Amino acid sequence: MVKEKIQKAKKPKYNTLQNVGWMVKIAWKNGKRVLLFCVLTAILEVLFNLVQLYIAPEVLARVEQKTPLWELLTTIGVFTAALFIVHGFKEYIRQNTLFPRVDVRSAVIAKIAWKCNVTSYPNTLDANFVKLREKAHMTCEGNSQATEHIWQTITMLLKNVGGLIVYLTILSRIDFLLLLVVIATCVAGFFVSRYTNNWRYAHRDEEENYFQKKYYLRTKSESVELAKDIRIFGLQNWLNELLDQIHNLYLDFTLRCERVEVLADITESVLTMARNGIAYVYLINMALNEGLSVSEFLLYFTAVTTFTTWVMGIMQEMSTLHKESLDISCVREFLEYPEPFKFEEGKEIPAADGYELKLENVSYRYPGADKDTIHGLTLTVHPGERLAIVGLNGAGKTTLVKLLCGLLDPTEGLVLLNGKDVRGFNRRSYYDLFSAVFQEFSVLDVTVAEEIAQTTEGIDYDKIANCVEKAGLTTTIEKLPKGMQTHVGREVYLDGVLFSGGQTQRLMLARALYKDGPILLLDEPTAALDPIAENDIYMKYSEMTQGKTSMFISHRLASTRFCDRIIFVADGGVKEEGTHESLLALGGEYANLFEVQSRYYQEGKEF
Repeated sequence: MVKEKIQKAKKPKYNTLQNVGWMVKIAWKNGKRVLLFCVLTAILEVLFNLVQLYIAPEVLARVEQKTPLWELLTTIGVFTAALFIVHGFKEYIRQNTLFPRVDVRSAVIAKIAWKCNVTSYPNTLDANFVKLREKAHMTCEGNSQATEHIWQTITMLLKNVGGLIVYLTILSRIDFLLLLVVIATCVAGFFVSRYTNNWRYAHRDEEENYFQKKYYLRTKSESVELAKDIRIFGLQNWLNELLDQIHNLYLDFTLRCERVEVLADITESVLTMARNGIAYVYLINMALNEGLSVSEFLLYFTAVTTFTTWVMGIMQEMSTLHKESLDISCVREFLEYPEPFKFEEGKEIPAADGYELKLENVSYRYPGADKDTIHGLTLTVHPGERLAIVGLNGAGKTTLVKLLCGLLDPTEGLVLLNGKDVRGFNRRSYYDLFSAVFQEFSVLDVTVAEEIAQTTEGIDYDKIANCVEKAGLTTTIEKLPKGMQTHVGREVYLDGVLFSGGQTQRLMLARALYKDGPILLLDEPTAALDPIAENDIYMKYSEMTQGKTSMFISHRLASTRFCDRIIFVADGGVKEEGTHESLLALGGEYANLFEVQSRYYQEGKEF
């Protein structure tokens, strides 16, 4: 709770003027018309209001002066034509202003997407980064959000400032004391309104939380992945109950909002009545004692009431602009979030016939954890070596691989590439050395060929066919409706196919082989395969890893026999090391675990 209060009280990195300037720069580069439309719309709004202000008093003045009918009709015609012309220009701009605004918001979205895609991997594990990322996405998710609505706010602010200046000129004959009274009631009304708006704004995270939970439940209930589980386990009623609970909580929240808003509306109504009453009394007194004509009375009374609109508008739009600035500041802070890795400023990887990876007394602790996952580990992976990394679940095998391939930097110790600290290299160039199949892989809704090549241009189909053959997926792809051009998944394309878990793992293996990096990382690549398919991968392993350094991570020890060296990871370090035969002869934890696993494949063994 204390931490949350500190975060809420944190001063934004950029002020309102700086954030407006930042958005103007983006607009100047991606949609200059937005800036022009803001100014033109504000001018047209003031002109339209002025025409409306003067039309009735001018017509009434002509009637009072008993002007000829043709002159009266001409006056009406001129004002009517002016209204049509100004309104026509307003509508033209309104119809054409949406897309330029969307273009500017899209440019901000592109910046956020780029940051998400290229940021250092440790940032994705950082709670502060994740929170800023969510806020940045929220700020761009619709037309009413800050990165687009700010142009409407600026337009209305310009309109109100322009209107205020013009109306001050019109009301120069009015006693300044009346204007002060009007301004005072406006300020009081503004603070009441701001209290309501601030209450809602302060609770926006609570409201967003309800929306996110409802969205999560709805999408999960409709997802293809959970369709079987929902039906087999009878989760429909449970999911509906959860949705009802969240909906009821949201209803309670809206009732609290309405109570606050009703009080503010009552206060605003009282202030409006007082303001208009004072104006009536003052102007009636001028009409009785100073010869104010009926048309002038109408003009000034309308001007006074409209003047309050300009004053209230300025204060409200300034308040809105400040809130939008806070959201935009979150976007900028996200885009400028520090990168722990070097990228373009790092050194390029020197060309070499082979690459040696070495961990020197490496420890790693995940953010928020109370102990190291890897502790004091030293390991050398020689060029061209086939290394197996085995151990029980949770032993730190995957973390070790992430350290080797540069997704994580150690909290202590060094990771060396051919004797050089990898932190000095361009991390993207370092990633180019690795082809990998991770436990948690991503499958995009694209064609099979694009899935394997991870691109839409310059695809080498002969190379794809070779990689598919090595991964044991040729027969499966040949049976697909469009072969390599068949879409994967059904979230984007209705004609897409859904691969089984084992087929997807083979697809990921083909993708890793296509990249053809000098170092191959396979993290539990056969976990979803049946024993026959798994054996098929093992038989092809030598062919797949020819001329490469390879690391095979598994908790199934039968998969390690074809490797040159095996390390058994336990308690955050290398517990045992050697070949399969030497480790069995050692009679340690590796041998014990192998004995336990082998019982399931041997007849006559008691469990």
